[in-house]
Amino acid sequence: MFRRQAISCLRRTPQSRTLATEASSTETSRPQPVLSKKPKPRLSTAIILNRSPILTRSPTSFENAYYTYQARVRRALHQPFPYDFYFKQGSLLETRFNLEEKDREKASFGPTFVQDDYQDLAKVEADKAAVKLLAQQEGEGESLAPREHPSDKSGDIKSLDRAGERNLYLLLKSKENGKDVWRFPQGGVETTDFLHQAAQKDLHAECGEGIDTWIVSRAPIGVYKPPQSDPSAPEDVVFFYKAHIMAGQVRPAEGIQDFAWLTKQEIEQRLDKDYWGNVKDMLSDF
Repeated sequence: MFRRQAISCLRRTPQSRTLATEASSTETSRPQPVLSKKPKPRLSTAIILNRSPILTRSPTSFENAYYTYQARVRRALHQPFPYDFYFKQGSLLETRFNLEEKDREKASFGPTFVQDDYQDLAKVEADKAAVKLLAQQEGEGESLAPREHPSDKSGDIKSLDRAGERNLYLLLKSKENGKDVWRFPQGGVETTDFLHQAAQKDLHAECGEGIDTWIVSRAPIGVYKPPQSDPSAPEDVVFFYKAHIMAGQVRPAEGIQDFAWLTKQEIEQRLDKDYWGNVKDMLSDF
């Protein structure tokens, strides 16, 4: 009987404990911090206009040694050429092939490797003269154009023919904040334009309509944020696009003092240090 009364008392007793995670009604609410609205960044686009190499690059000394070694291996392992099947015996074409074959052997294995088997030196000279005359008649042996352009000798940095083995990039010179600054073609972005469209417009606005260019992609290849002197001012963001020049030449617009077609190493000498640190990886070393 006593046990039943105790149980019924426990059931009628109100619960006074609360959960640990339940918020107290007496706790004062903390004021939320008011975030200041940051101004929208100012967008710009810049073009890295590239003139690709127009000459094959000259091999280095190591590459020349490697190619010479491979030529020696191929000459040692190749099957003898059945020239008697292709040339009439005693013909001038057969004589020219034999002379050229000896020159190729000497170039691969050295001048002492191949000995001339001619006994009559007069006949040797006559054969060489006849072969030379045959080459002239067929238009062979013409002198090739020099690999060094006159603009390389004169130092004309506006010529698109200079440094034929290298990639050249267009740099413009303008006055900003009272100081002469070298930079890539650059301009603002209108609200109705895509970034790549704005880049094309800015290029023609600063370099004229007389150049035929091709923007490689609609996606930028890099982004540059110039250092801000005023933290409260809108942030400047420059999107870089890659383009190739197909024809024409730059005609600088008003406000552009000068332009130059330069290699990567020449560009480094003209750009600001912070600007150069952001664009150097977008340029080719060769």
